[in-house]
Amino acid sequence: MDALIAHVKKTKNDAWDEPHLLLDHLMGTASRAGAFANSFNCKQWGVACGMIHDIGKSSQAWQRYLCLKSGYDVEAHLEGKPGKEDHSSPSAKVAEELFGRELGRVLSYCIAGHHTGLPDWTGSQSSLSFRIQNTKTSFIHSDFIDKTKNLKLPVPPWKFNPQGIDMSLWIRMLFSCLVDADFLDTETYMNKGKAKLRASYDKIPELLVRFNTEIQLFTQKALLKNDTIMNQARQKVLLDCRNASEWTPGLFSLTVPTGGGKTLSSMAFALEHAVTFKKNRIIYVIPYTSIIEQNADVFRSVLGKEQVVEHHSNLDFDETSSATRLAAENWDAPVIITTTVQFFESLFSAKTSRCRKLHNIVNSVVIFDEAQLIPVEFLQPILETVKLLSTQYKSSFVFCTATQPVFETPTQFPQFPGFPQNSIREIITDAQSLYTDLKRVKVETIDTKTMRTWEDLSEELASYERVLCIVSDRKSCRELHSLMPQGTYHLSALLCPQHRSEIIAEIKEKLVGIGPVRVISTQLVEAGVDIDFPVVYRAMAGLDSIAQAAGRCNREGLLKNAVGKVVVFVPPRKAPVGMLRKASETASFLFETGLKDVLDYQSY
Repeated sequence: MDALIAHVKKTKNDAWDEPHLLLDHLMGTASRAGAFANSFNCKQWGVACGMIHDIGKSSQAWQRYLCLKSGYDVEAHLEGKPGKEDHSSPSAKVAEELFGRELGRVLSYCIAGHHTGLPDWTGSQSSLSFRIQNTKTSFIHSDFIDKTKNLKLPVPPWKFNPQGIDMSLWIRMLFSCLVDADFLDTETYMNKGKAKLRASYDKIPELLVRFNTEIQLFTQKALLKNDTIMNQARQKVLLDCRNASEWTPGLFSLTVPTGGGKTLSSMAFALEHAVTFKKNRIIYVIPYTSIIEQNADVFRSVLGKEQVVEHHSNLDFDETSSATRLAAENWDAPVIITTTVQFFESLFSAKTSRCRKLHNIVNSVVIFDEAQLIPVEFLQPILETVKLLSTQYKSSFVFCTATQPVFETPTQFPQFPGFPQNSIREIITDAQSLYTDLKRVKVETIDTKTMRTWEDLSEELASYERVLCIVSDRKSCRELHSLMPQGTYHLSALLCPQHRSEIIAEIKEKLVGIGPVRVISTQLVEAGVDIDFPVVYRAMAGLDSIAQAAGRCNREGLLKNAVGKVVVFVPPRKAPVGMLRKASETASFLFETGLKDVLDYQSY
């Protein structure tokens, strides 16, 4: 055993370094995977995964293959034909031989996929059943087989629901522990500098102290500059968040009207809650890349530039630090800012790169910003997984939005795939008063029978110096924009993410100065984009979309002796087929049957 190798590398002088011994790699991976799995009471399962995952490398054929491919031994080709050698399939079969079909198969899924991703059971030659049936373990070094015979597996940590997805999630969690442990142990041998960078972040208690200091200064400046009702309301929200942070971990909602300061207040809750209940990290999940950079900048200003890790498709890794790039691989930093896509793809993916970070969601505080945008078509698996992460994996979740969706199963709709009644606790103590205090716009009476033409609408919009008009699809955005005066901004998914971010930054800068600012946009500006117009037009849409659009109007409450103006109109083109169309038609029906105030808290 002392001669078999797992990895080899060259030094800077192009000489061969001491090899990474296979036994050392197995034990190192087992130790890391066990520590990761211990966070959800499965340490022995993690250890077993780590000790067995590369046991197939102990065969003579694989040792020849490694030496040949690396050039470590130029004579290796004399004993075997060059080609790909599979070590994960025999390793997976060993797991089943050691622990039987029922327990061993859980390990075999993880081990078979630790390089290529979790396999299906049947369907192709890459399936787990085919690989196990068509591989042998007799050539594996007997000393390594003896080494693993002492491993013990307890029964699974809880009883699985045969109709649910909890066993699938559990296997993914173990898979994540193995994959990350394997990467990290290999990295420690191959590049010790990278391993040191991973430990370069401050602890959450230190971040809380820094956050509190910065928030106190920020608050003092805001109140001295302008002690408005807006600033007073934000202080109430912050206080409610701090008080609720002491509540038992679980599911929370933070219902705050737009402009109410929920971004920083939700972080205050998360930091306090994490310190009180010893949570490992805070994961802030945002639906759009157009606002993720904005929120990340806010958090950096109060936590420190190097303490916040962004992970999303619009990130330019050439402009980030080495530590940030490493933390994005497995989310082992204390504060992660990511997108809904990244978060849920990690939960449901089979790929090693996506699943690697999964175990670091355990025992975290997860904030879903703009929770109304959680994709409805995937609501059942999403809510079921969130419930499992809360009850079995020690994570707390905050659903944060101005237009809170119903995630609990209503009594009259028992088929709805939501949480049990009263399982989500509202952080704000008096949401109705908060919505009343922060009402700073008026929505004009809506005529649901009269359709507006783009020509008519463009003339009306051009009469305003500063106006934002939001429509429901890219084609409508392009058509209306083409009729507007020169200099009008266009925002939609037809632009690349970087271009959108640059335009939003330019609009914000112009709004601070003087001169006309007219914008035609799709709904991408509705959720969380901090722009403030005196007049906002919104094509007929769901109530939540109308309310979110109104949040871009008189956002800071700075219009003197006036309220913002929000106009809802019926466009010449209906909203796209699907949820947007259904929401628009439902809102029209509610207006026709007497809905008076779309911005009232009770409307949701």
